[in-house]
Amino acid sequence: MATPALLSWSGGKDAAWALHVLRAAGDVDVVGLLTTVDADGGQASMQGVAGDVLRAQAAAAQLPLIDVPMPADADNRAYEAAFARALDAARLRWPGIRLIAFGDLALDDLRAWREALCARHGWQALFPLFGADTTTLARSMLAGGLRATLCCVDTTQLDAGFAGRDYDTALLDALPAGVDPCGENGEFHTVVHAGPMFATAIVLQRGDSALDQDRFQRTTFTLAG
Repeated sequence: MATPALLSWSGGKDAAWALHVLRAAGDVDVVGLLTTVDADGGQASMQGVAGDVLRAQAAAAQLPLIDVPMPADADNRAYEAAFARALDAARLRWPGIRLIAFGDLALDDLRAWREALCARHGWQALFPLFGADTTTLARSMLAGGLRATLCCVDTTQLDAGFAGRDYDTALLDALPAGVDPCGENGEFHTVVHAGPMFATAIVLQRGDSALDQDRFQRTTFTLAG
């Protein structure tokens, strides 16, 4: 019998692909998606994916979405407290659950921090994509049917004109040398709208694009119709 687990959900390609990989392996049963959202606006904390899009993604994945509201100025202590409350609530819903997966690809220090945080609250962290070659992984995602769009670009690492572009082979070919094809160094973030982890594709409508904090070029997306 597969072991139940939560999946940390950002609305982006890595979390979505982690869901696909876990389902394909079959030894872990993802029962819910846990996402940290801005307490004021309801969008995913870093990617800025709108709340209605996050809910549509969860519905397409046929999984419940667990929101973890986070104040904009939250420090690590506030984050951990909110995260712990969400894990406690999950255990009430799924007694005995103790696994949570993350879509991280690299960054050993981030992985160690997540592992320690989870361990303090009696949980085990899983990293199904960690250590993968990002060039190979990016092409595999696209070949496997994942469809996503860049919703945030760090303009200190990548030209703002990439914001709003589809994450496809043309984009990968156009990335400057030194930019990770999965954006693992924070160069860009994506919003997923189709793939093998979804029962149905999500139709998104592009909104405004603006510079945030004099650094991040953010393009908004809402549900079409």
